[in-house]
Amino acid sequence: MTRTKISSGSKFEAEIGYSRAIVDGDMIWVAGTTGFNYETMTISENVAEQAEQTLKNIKAALDKAGFDMADIVRANYIFPAAADFEPCWPVLRKYFGDIRPASTMIVAGLADPRMKIEIEVTGKKRGT
Repeated sequence: MTRTKISSGSKFEAEIGYSRAIVDGDMIWVAGTTGFNYETMTISENVAEQAEQTLKNIKAALDKAGFDMADIVRANYIFPAAADFEPCWPVLRKYFGDIRPASTMIVAGLADPRMKIEIEVTGKKRGT
């Protein structure tokens, strides 16, 4: 099988040297993704709005690769402030409530102080 690199068009991918996602066979790994709107390179100050945009960015990468949100089997949530996790629960439930991937929440610093959440996911095509 061929390994495929998926780009979101974010300037960070070229500047840092990574791909938004990598597909290898029936698996996909989506890099840590934040709430930047890649078209405008803006980011909300609200953590729940950042979570929503982050998941839209992840969904766009999955769509580009021919995967569904339902293919996600693992999600890691990274927050600089633990208190920001609970305000994101409704957004996370909206996207993952039926899927229920194995998940971990980590408290760690992020590269840009405007970022309040980062999410990385792993997916496996269903039925394979």
